[in-house]
Amino acid sequence: MRIGIDLGGTKVEALALDDDGQTLHKERLPTPRHDYEGTLAAIHELVRRCEEATSLTGTVGVGMPGAISPATGLVKNANSTWLNGQPFAEDLQRVLDRPVRFANDANCLALSEATDGAAAGAEVVFGIILGTGVGGGLVVRNAAVIGANAVGGEWGHNMLPWPEDGEYPGPSCYCGLTGCIESWLSGPAFARDFHQVSGREATSAQVLEWATQGDPQAEAAWQRFERRLARALAALINIVDPDVIVAGGGISNVDRIYERVPALWDRWVFSDRVDTKFVRAKYGDSSGVRGAAWLWNA
Repeated sequence: MRIGIDLGGTKVEALALDDDGQTLHKERLPTPRHDYEGTLAAIHELVRRCEEATSLTGTVGVGMPGAISPATGLVKNANSTWLNGQPFAEDLQRVLDRPVRFANDANCLALSEATDGAAAGAEVVFGIILGTGVGGGLVVRNAAVIGANAVGGEWGHNMLPWPEDGEYPGPSCYCGLTGCIESWLSGPAFARDFHQVSGREATSAQVLEWATQGDPQAEAAWQRFERRLARALAALINIVDPDVIVAGGGISNVDRIYERVPALWDRWVFSDRVDTKFVRAKYGDSSGVRGAAWLWNA
């Protein structure tokens, strides 16, 4: 049995899979925000419940925000900031009394979808998360590419390419820089952009709803978002040239982006034709936790 843990900003989810990828048990708890010890305890409890429900012992893989630094062994780059600087890998393996494999949550999304999801059979898969934050993960031949600095696939913390009028230097990002893709394309960033232009407060979901009802300011906001996403993905294609880009996170549920963004990105991709597919994650919100379980697929 493989147990996957998806450590998110609002919930911690556990999923137990059998060797064929069938779900044996699934459960979630609220994330103990800003509580490091509480986070360890929540994961321990979920693993215990999975094993109690199935009467089996499982391997454990964890999808997490940020990464384990190869230099220090401590967490870095997590937007769940209470994890940063903590010996999370060491502590969790001690708490669970077993080896644990770790990967960035976007790598887990990409691995899940490359294994048996929307990108199954593709050689090079890039997973993007468009949600509270913006993440990226790269899988090549069913193996996550972590990189020498454990920042493989960190697409969201590059500058939005080909900035247009009013986009430079761009919004401040929690990482300390300005103009990062995350500061433009996350759900909160999109809502902020709409508010700055229209003066109206709304969530990204509300803006989409208003756009479908013919609201011109909401439609203009979505068109700005789609153009920015097209430029950001075009730069990614120019470097990685993936077979499939698969999207997760709340904004990935917006159907129109899968038609409109590929219709825009040709202008910036350095090719006569773009064959990269842009698709929604087959397993939706469960892709990350499935990918965490598949970290023990090797």
